[in-house]
Amino acid sequence: MTEKKSKKSVGAAMGRSAAYMKSSVVFVLPALLFAVASAVITIIGPDKVGEIATIMSDGLFGKIDLAAIAKIGVTLALLYCLSAALGFLQQYIMASVTLKMSYRLRGELSEKINRVPQTYFLGTSQGDILSRITNDVSTLQQGLTNSLPTIIAAVTQFLGCLVMMFVTEWRLALISLAVTLIGMAALAVIVKRSQRYFADRQKCLGELNGYVEETYSGHEVIKISRAGEKVKKTFDGLNVNVYNANWKSQFLSGIMQPLMSVIGNVAYVAVCVAGSVLAINGSIDFGVIVSFILYVRLFTSPLTQIAQGLTNLQTASASAHRIFDFLESEELPDESGKTAELKEVRGEVEFEHVRFAYPDAPEKTIIKDFSAKVSPGQKVAIVGPTGAGKTTMVNLLMRFFEINDGVIKIDGVSLKDLKRENIHDVFSMVLQDTWLFDGTIRENLVYNMPGITDERLEEVCKVCGLDKFVHSLPDGFDTVLSESTAISAGQKQLLTIARAMLQNAPMLIL
Repeated sequence: MTEKKSKKSVGAAMGRSAAYMKSSVVFVLPALLFAVASAVITIIGPDKVGEIATIMSDGLFGKIDLAAIAKIGVTLALLYCLSAALGFLQQYIMASVTLKMSYRLRGELSEKINRVPQTYFLGTSQGDILSRITNDVSTLQQGLTNSLPTIIAAVTQFLGCLVMMFVTEWRLALISLAVTLIGMAALAVIVKRSQRYFADRQKCLGELNGYVEETYSGHEVIKISRAGEKVKKTFDGLNVNVYNANWKSQFLSGIMQPLMSVIGNVAYVAVCVAGSVLAINGSIDFGVIVSFILYVRLFTSPLTQIAQGLTNLQTASASAHRIFDFLESEELPDESGKTAELKEVRGEVEFEHVRFAYPDAPEKTIIKDFSAKVSPGQKVAIVGPTGAGKTTMVNLLMRFFEINDGVIKIDGVSLKDLKRENIHDVFSMVLQDTWLFDGTIRENLVYNMPGITDERLEEVCKVCGLDKFVHSLPDGFDTVLSESTAISAGQKQLLTIARAMLQNAPMLIL
């Protein structure tokens, strides 16, 4: 990625993120104004402190005006309390707005999963998708909460201090500005070069999450295959990639704050020396030096805050791109215009000269000129060696993938003329890999099937041979299943078969 593209990518990512906060703009604008107001109040402080210093220096050989000092002190206390209150309100509002944004993003990501074709998952691991929904959304939310108000307040403070410094003493202001410009130039170079490392960090983290998820789900197979060392070696490689990407991004971003600190100290020393010379010559009084020393600190500290804010913004930008890349990925075509529908299903299935190759390997034909017909009520077993296309045939029948040539029909109607939802309604399916979620046995059995009675549950469980197992449990159908629940693989398979039978679809795939 070039530097130019990196710069554009940050703006594009933030623009897309801002679109998700449009409904909350009435809250975001006041929050940003609060950040600006808090910075402005902070800028006023040194001027008031300078007034106190001038009053005290003028009173060294006479009477010190304590009433004036007290008045200025009370004013300062009130201003700083107001600044703190505005800062708290700004943080509260931005946290609320960005949390709502992340809630909406997670909802859209969850819905998007159901709209993308199966081909998308051929080249993307489950862990990487989960990382986008969890890690990337959280990173984006935290980045926007902290970085935007910080950068706006810091820029306001920087410009405000610059104006006040020129108003107070233009010669000292020029010295401070000259030193600070060096730091700003270095900061710009670092920001441009570090963006791609933040993108690499999020990408490597997604790959690591994907591998961990796959390893955890296949833990028993890894143990049986004695592949622990191989898995550890692969994990170490991915972990090294995450470490390297983290190190590069953190190294460059970590340079920012020490660099700004050095620039601030150099500016501080330069102002002290030049201010002392001007004071000795009688060009300025003691209060101006005190004010200017405070202004130098306030003038350089925003650069550190801007650097940190840009670091957070870059991390958020990398996460935003991963999120929006998924949201903008190709979706299943709209089928609202299809009118064909299977109502009274007889159960006739026909493959006519079907040819299919997976999209990621179009040169490798899995099914070539296959024709077969299944009559209503007929039981058919599909047998063949591994890789012959048995699972692929089921995927094509369910329209998880589109065939390259030929036609597949149900009751004489081509699958291409039917909506996917209609096709799925006429099949019950028991997958090779059992899927049970955390919840009661009852909830797992009647999944997405409201209105199932206890009598029907008992009947189906008796047919499947599950009744004795269920009644042997302390809570029966209300027993909670989780990863820690000790049930065998066979019992899990029986539960999924019972779920398919409860669906009572016209056709069953085992």
